[in-house]
Amino acid sequence: MLAKVPSGSWIQGRGWDQNLYPDQQFPTRAALDAVAPNMPVYLRRVDGHAAWANSEALRRAKITRDTPDPPGGKILKDAQGEPTGILIDRAEELVENAIGLPSEAEVEQAILRAQDLLVSQGLTSVHEMGISPGVADVYLRLAHEGRLKIRIYAHWSADPETLEEAFRRGPLHAGPDDLFSLRAIKIYADGALGSRGAHLKAPYSDDPHNTGLVLTPASEIERISRRALAAGFQVSTHAIGDAANHDVLEAYARAGVTPAARFRIEHAQIVDPADIPRFAQLGVIASMQPTHGTSDMPWAEKRVGRARLAGAYAWHRFLDAGVHLAFGSDFPVELSDPRLGLFAAITRTDLHGQPPGGWLPDQTLTVEQTLRAFTTGAAYAAFEEGWRGELRPGQAADLTVFDGPLDTPEHIVKRKVLMTIVAGRVVFDARAAERPQ
Repeated sequence: MLAKVPSGSWIQGRGWDQNLYPDQQFPTRAALDAVAPNMPVYLRRVDGHAAWANSEALRRAKITRDTPDPPGGKILKDAQGEPTGILIDRAEELVENAIGLPSEAEVEQAILRAQDLLVSQGLTSVHEMGISPGVADVYLRLAHEGRLKIRIYAHWSADPETLEEAFRRGPLHAGPDDLFSLRAIKIYADGALGSRGAHLKAPYSDDPHNTGLVLTPASEIERISRRALAAGFQVSTHAIGDAANHDVLEAYARAGVTPAARFRIEHAQIVDPADIPRFAQLGVIASMQPTHGTSDMPWAEKRVGRARLAGAYAWHRFLDAGVHLAFGSDFPVELSDPRLGLFAAITRTDLHGQPPGGWLPDQTLTVEQTLRAFTTGAAYAAFEEGWRGELRPGQAADLTVFDGPLDTPEHIVKRKVLMTIVAGRVVFDARAAERPQ
C-alpha cells in the first residue's frame, strides 16, 4: 500500500539492495509503474550510488532512450534500448536535479531528528560528508543557537560552485567548546562495489566488460588537492576499487600531499596490496567502515574474484603498514549504531556468527585496536587528537556510558547506552528517555 502524498509530490526512499534478491538482478521501472503509474518514484540504493526510478520520474527528468550516459554515470537500458529505471552514480543527478533541493526547514528537521537518534546510540561526533552552502548555514545557525547536541566535523561538497564558496569562506576550525567545524572537502573518485561502479584495475569477475566508473578524474583530484593544501583544507576522497585507490594516491602525491595535511581516502575497500604502504608514506588516513566488510562478504568474491580479496577490507594490513586507521559507519549506507562496527571489526562475521571463524579472518582486529580506530583514530582524522578521543585529564568531556564493559564481541552487541555526554553536557540519558512523558 502506498502512503498518501500530496498531488505532484515525489515519492522518495532508500535502502534497496539487489544482492539480497533471489536472482541478484537490478529491478526495473515496471515494478514501480504497477503501483504508482502517475506519481514520480525515486528510490536510492542502499549505498547511494544507484537509484531506481519509475517511468513518471524518468519523464520528468527527460530521460529517454536517446539520453546519453553522463560522464561518471550510466543509464541502464534494456535489449530494446529503453531505460530500465536504474541510474548509476552521476546518472542519478539527472533525476535529482528535477526533484530539487530540500527547504531550509526540511534540512533543519532532518539534522535535529538525526542527532537525537545518534546520541541515543552513544555517538558524540559525526564526520559529515559533502554538504552545500545552504546546509552549512543551517548547521552554523543551529550551533550558534546552542541546538546541536553532537559534534559535527563537516566536509564541503566538491562540485564547482560549492568549492568556490568553500575557498572564499576558508576553513572553519573548532575547539573543545565548539560543536561544528568545516575544514575539509569531499571528492568522489569512483562508485560502489555493489552497483559495479567501483573503479577496478581489471574487469569485474561477474561483469567482464566492465571496470567501473571514474566519477572524478585523477587530474581533477590533483587540482582540487593543490588548492586545498594552499587554503588549509583537508581532502577526503571516496575510493572503493583498486584502480580508484591507486589513482587517488597518485593524485595526492603529485599535488604535494605530506603527512601533515592528513588527507584521507574514504572506504579503501579493494586495494592493491602494493599500494597499502603508500598510504603510510604520504600520511594518508584510511577512513574505513567495518560493517562494509560484513555486509559485502556474501557477494564480494563474485565481484572481484579470490585473488583481489588480498587487499579487501584489509584493516590489519593497514595497521601493520603503519597507516593511520579511522573507523566509522558510513550511515545511511550502513546502520549508525557503533556497536555493529565494533562487532564486525573484531569478528568479521554477521550477528549469527557466520561464517564460522570469520570472513578473511587474518584481518580481524582486537577489541583495543578497534576501539582506538573508532575513538583516537577518528579524532586524529579530524585534527582533534590534542583535545579529544581519549579518557584522560585535559581532554574534552565527550563520554559514552554503557551498562557494562566492552570486553568481548558478545558483550559489545548487548550493551545498552546509559548516557551520552558531549562537551560536558548530558545529551542523552536512558533513564530520562524511559520516564513517561
